Amino acid sequence: MATSGLEAVAALVAAAGVGGRRLRAAIQRLTEGPQHLDDLVRDLAIPRRTAEALLRAARPDLHEVGGGRVALAPQQVIQYRTRFPVTPVKDDDHALTARMQDLIDGAPAARADLDHVTATAETAARRALWLDSTFDLAGAHLLFVGDHDLTSLAVALLRDDCRISVVDVDDRLLEYLETTATTHRRQIDVWHADLRFGLPPVLAESADLIFTDPPYTPAGVQLFLGRGLQGLRDRTNGRLLLSYGFSPLTPAIGLKVQRAVLDLDLAIEAMLPGFNRYHGAQAIGSASDLYVCRPTARTWQILERKLDAVDVNVYTHGGQAEEGGPAAGLDELAPLFDGSLRAPEVTANLADDPGSWLLRALLSVNAQRVELLVPNHHPDLADAAAQAALRELLAAKYTLKMRRSTPGQKLATVEASAVDDDGGVTRWLLTHAHGKLGNVLRDALIRRDPTLTKNAARALAAQLVPRERVRESRLLDLPRHLIGPATRVGEP
Repeated sequence: MATSGLEAVAALVAAAGVGGRRLRAAIQRLTEGPQHLDDLVRDLAIPRRTAEALLRAARPDLHEVGGGRVALAPQQVIQYRTRFPVTPVKDDDHALTARMQDLIDGAPAARADLDHVTATAETAARRALWLDSTFDLAGAHLLFVGDHDLTSLAVALLRDDCRISVVDVDDRLLEYLETTATTHRRQIDVWHADLRFGLPPVLAESADLIFTDPPYTPAGVQLFLGRGLQGLRDRTNGRLLLSYGFSPLTPAIGLKVQRAVLDLDLAIEAMLPGFNRYHGAQAIGSASDLYVCRPTARTWQILERKLDAVDVNVYTHGGQAEEGGPAAGLDELAPLFDGSLRAPEVTANLADDPGSWLLRALLSVNAQRVELLVPNHHPDLADAAAQAALRELLAAKYTLKMRRSTPGQKLATVEASAVDDDGGVTRWLLTHAHGKLGNVLRDALIRRDPTLTKNAARALAAQLVPRERVRESRLLDLPRHLIGPATRVGEP
């Protein structure tokens, strides 16, 4: 039977969250023989108060052996060793690096309009191994705010006992991450978001660790960290891992970004120089540092105000570069995506659409007629196949007309007319893209069969969409490759 000391220690380790790895190491030291408080503090880099709390919790199972040292009672050693295992640190990353190189080679190329150069396979493996050796990942939720470097896959290959989520604006990347993880018998939850418009609600206050390699501008770094903070569950022990680098020739640029980090009242707990290496980014030496950040009490007081000041321009190049001038600002664009725009006819300028706005705007807005201006090279208009795919995806909600090179060579016009007929379950899902998918599907099933009770419809929805986190999400937040299947689940 477990002793009171064992349970008190278990509560202490649980309260430490992802920071519990050092506590586990201290417990293992106690199972190896007599220990002095000073040795635990110095050897394991544990604050004295933390070490004292550990010994105080384990006191019923400890006895003094002289010289200020304490030891576990012999009959308790096996119980402590079994209850608080420490995952061995893997110091050979060659196999993981080789696997990551194959996965990186097969990944879709980074979009030209986004601030991204690919990290090396060695970096992806190094990140995963460092996370595993530094934090207590068992049962933890890791949220990757953007992940074109495939670090989430490296962690998934290394550990199968933690939850991994990725939010990104690139639907092709999200599909690749999910399908590749499935191929390797792992699960990565993937969600779509343009972070300038918010974090998917399903991720709010859910994660223990945040990892991000954001656009290297003050606005970009602050935005990605801010959305990561919104996704952080453990405000006491949670960490944000930020990859950022600047040229030693331009320290003033680095200072601006570091001020943006500190402006969120984040404490920089550590900085590992040159931790990340890239294929490209030669202006900064093809390298960046890894920052370990922790929120303070004031972080949560100022976070929403800081995020309210977000601008469209967060990138270093392209139409939405920090120094650029977009066709529309966030105040104008946000109503297209937040569900607040309610009008029979909607016209909007999406000339700066990075490729994901068109579909999300048409999912978000329920109007009789919608006219949207998009780039002429928009991926949904690039060829007949792309146009047909968009029409098919939205067929139960809108009839689409696409006019390329109208009103000019660089622009195209997309006209959407609401479909008159009921459209069944699919139309109901498409016109309720802001609701939780499980709830919307439940209501659609009842509309189709009024004899169903809410409980029966809820159970049927759970059968049709088995993954609970998908049922808790909005249609708007699903990656493109999941939207079609999700909207057709209730049809015969």
